[in-house]
Amino acid sequence: MPFGGKYQLTPQDAMCARIPTLNGYTNSGTIMSFGYDPYLSEISPLHGALYAVVDSLCKYVACGGDYKKAWFTFQEYFEKLRNEPARWGKPLAALLGAYLAQEKLGLASIGGKDSMSGSYNELDVPPTLVSFCIGVVDTNKVVSNEFKKPNSKVYMLKTKIDKDYIPDFNDLKENYEIIHRLIGEGKVLAVKSSRQFGLADTITKMCIGNKIGFEFTENKCLFKPRFATFIIEAEEELNIDKLELLGNTIREEKIVLPEKEELDLEELIKAWEEPLEKVFPTKCKTDKARKIENILYKPNENENCNSKSQKIHIAKPKVFIPVFPGTNCEYDLYKAFVDSGGDPNIFVFRNLKENDIEESIKEMEKRINEAQIIMLPGGFSAGDEPDGSGKFIATIFRNPRLKEAINKHLNEQDGLILGICNGFQALIKLGLVPYGKIVEPNDNMPTLTYNEIARHQSKLVTTKVVSKLSPWFSKINLGEEFVIPISHGEGRFVANDEVMKELTKNGQVATQYVDFEGNATYDIDFNPNGSTYAVEGITSKDGRILGKMGHSERSYKGNIINVPGNMDQKLFESGIEYFK
Repeated sequence: MPFGGKYQLTPQDAMCARIPTLNGYTNSGTIMSFGYDPYLSEISPLHGALYAVVDSLCKYVACGGDYKKAWFTFQEYFEKLRNEPARWGKPLAALLGAYLAQEKLGLASIGGKDSMSGSYNELDVPPTLVSFCIGVVDTNKVVSNEFKKPNSKVYMLKTKIDKDYIPDFNDLKENYEIIHRLIGEGKVLAVKSSRQFGLADTITKMCIGNKIGFEFTENKCLFKPRFATFIIEAEEELNIDKLELLGNTIREEKIVLPEKEELDLEELIKAWEEPLEKVFPTKCKTDKARKIENILYKPNENENCNSKSQKIHIAKPKVFIPVFPGTNCEYDLYKAFVDSGGDPNIFVFRNLKENDIEESIKEMEKRINEAQIIMLPGGFSAGDEPDGSGKFIATIFRNPRLKEAINKHLNEQDGLILGICNGFQALIKLGLVPYGKIVEPNDNMPTLTYNEIARHQSKLVTTKVVSKLSPWFSKINLGEEFVIPISHGEGRFVANDEVMKELTKNGQVATQYVDFEGNATYDIDFNPNGSTYAVEGITSKDGRILGKMGHSERSYKGNIINVPGNMDQKLFESGIEYFK
């Protein structure tokens, strides 16, 4: 994730991603990082470009990359050159700086893009050469940048800089090797590269992700620029001559300076977040103190939760996954059901010609009739138009042939349906949740609408299972909490009081967004869309149809390493187990 730690606040030095595979899993991954300092580039385009290359490679190495296997690509953006020699000299100096770094490192740029149109009247962009560093990595050898635990030792590994402010590249390459070896041997908990704002900036950002404090034991220049420098967290002492001990992590949420002055982490976080809050809001006006009922549905003695089908028993249940224009989660869902013992099949709905639509509906009808589970994936069907998300999918399923097939699937075949994100949006617009059948729209129906903050939200959230009415939750415990990825712009569940009372009474509220104490909340840090009663997922009255916003299919083992928490909902195993 781009921000690491329990509180998702530590900016990560690089993007690390496992290479996707259609079948099975791989430990092969990619790393991509960038480097650019506009302040340095404005003073000296040569140094700005040189350190853009160096900094992008430092970030790459800090996350586990082998510097010898890295490649670069550059993005250049400069003012209009006109007939002024000084203007022509800026891109030339930048390219010379980038070339010097590549030559000394023995690494090459394999592509890039440039623009010389960065002027408007008398306004000019600063000389800009952004270096992107790219390479492959063993995902088992990736480390993230946030401090992991109290009582760790924290070291600095810095590179020699000459009088012209050029790094000693032989020393730098030796440092890259040291970091790569320490990560490969599992001797470090976290590594982060430092740059123009020095130790004060780097240590603070490493602290805030898990709100782990730090105490300096050595007096260092905290705001001195520290290019080509690494900060290392280790559980045990590291006996390497080049390492300088800075101090140790502490349990208290504060930074203790060498003079014993103390800085509160909450105050530092506030100071860090406030400047851009008006430009790009992360908070909204919801009253976070407004209380929400913590729902926990416990059926009476005579009521049985549906964990096993009473009609169908099959060794390998078939799962139908329709794909519509804009769907983008089908492969993850396919693998999730394969891993769970199911037999999924993907069908792409074609709508280029009228005949394509007719043929697609016939094929969907056939596959629904053969399936035990219908899985509606996430995405942005038809670009979420017209007038809101999920309506394209809902319109297709209102076709009389498909409507009848769905009715048969539920009432004769004892089938299950799951909709995630865009799929949930379609289910709720059809009425399948909460009513258990396709109904005509009316003003009293619950819906999913725009997030309260009025933009897309993408992060990890904590959800609590507050009802086990549904067979989709048969393999976990009531009240269990999970950390789940969300990514949506229209995920706010809205229902009137009467509908909410009915859903709660029937046990149809399946999951709620909760805070770190397990309480449902309107706080946007935990309830990302402002959902009524913090609802994340609901079911039909018998529980066999589930709609939820969180992408449980994206939480497979080892996929997310820089945010702690239980991510295995056993959702897909539970659905398959229903038919066994």
